[in-house]
Amino acid sequence: MKNIIIQIKKLINIYQKINASFPLITFVAVFITGILFWGAFNTSLHLTNSESFCISCHEMRDYVYKEYKETIHYSNRTGVRATCPDCHVPKEWPYMVARKIRASNELLHKIIGSIDTPEKFKAKRLQLAEHVWQDLRDSDSRECRNCHAFNSMSIASQKKTSQSAHKRAIDKGRTCIDCHMGIAHTIAKDFDKDGKLHDKFRRERRACADCHKGMQQAEW
Repeated sequence: MKNIIIQIKKLINIYQKINASFPLITFVAVFITGILFWGAFNTSLHLTNSESFCISCHEMRDYVYKEYKETIHYSNRTGVRATCPDCHVPKEWPYMVARKIRASNELLHKIIGSIDTPEKFKAKRLQLAEHVWQDLRDSDSRECRNCHAFNSMSIASQKKTSQSAHKRAIDKGRTCIDCHMGIAHTIAKDFDKDGKLHDKFRRERRACADCHKGMQQAEW
């Protein structure tokens, strides 16, 4: 550690000497280096915000990606597709960087093979899903609202069940993921195994269609 500190001090001294003799050259060099660093950083963010990057590991490609391809977010009459990063990576820069930092934990689990088989994935599926659901609750379903904001909806043009559900959601202050947990990926078979969530919904007199409309049956 002491040697590292000595080397850093030497580099600082060299920089100070060069800067004193050639201030303009030093400024230009630092400016160009900053641009190159910023460009490389943003390029890496862009490359890791693509669907092809997300499904480059088989854990995503062979499990949840297959389910997503069967949903309306992948194929629909309008041709508008929501890809993996549209739902799982914030568009706002500070939130995006924070999400990328948290993703380093996912790289660790890729290396140690936490979910590299269907059996391992099935065992951890509910736990992983609950992390995503909680993130969406904490952000008030921010990524969902990039496309589906309440104040942009023509609720009167929706089906009766959707009208009722969205009106209740607005009145009760609910967020998208409170009802749409199974809209893009199937729900784990052991979801709400103890029945506490369904008991809570019954106490709140929530309609079953709030959640079960359009849900798929889990295969994993």
